[in-house]
Amino acid sequence: MSDAVVELWIDRLSSEIGTVLVVSDGAAICAVDFEDHEARMQELLTKEYVDFKLTPKRNPLGVSDRLQAYFAGELDAIDGIPVNPGGTDFQREVWMHLRSIPPGKTITYGQLADLLKKPKSARAVGMTNSLNPISIVLPCHRVIGANGKLTGYAGGLDRKRWLLHHEGWGQEEVQLALLFT
Repeated sequence: MSDAVVELWIDRLSSEIGTVLVVSDGAAICAVDFEDHEARMQELLTKEYVDFKLTPKRNPLGVSDRLQAYFAGELDAIDGIPVNPGGTDFQREVWMHLRSIPPGKTITYGQLADLLKKPKSARAVGMTNSLNPISIVLPCHRVIGANGKLTGYAGGLDRKRWLLHHEGWGQEEVQLALLFT
């Protein structure tokens, strides 16, 4: 990190679940969050970039269009988007592994810890999920509590439910999850 102010590009796009903020460093996406959580997003960006300036730019790296396609039902449109989430080695490992969870499927924090070959780290996986700076693209919404409870989504449980339903998570599962939340 240097003392120079880093210029990051930001775009805002409308969706059924609110205005989505897309932030790029010019080579990859470093944040995707919701407008009503912009302060949280900026706090996470400060940890990685220290001093930065957000400059409006339409459709950085084509990602806004890909997110619009995702919201329109092309669930694979977000696959392969280049990301730079920052974080520790463990955090990056957790966040990148989220991409292996197919749309419409969920796993528990414990199952994710097992997949990472760190079976005693379910709590750390949960905490890392809550700090995910690249919502939707790194699909932390696909991780649920051991009892089927929808927990741990920084964008709010209503958005988590919407995203899971949008991706085809069964109505039975959504109804069950509603009982637990």
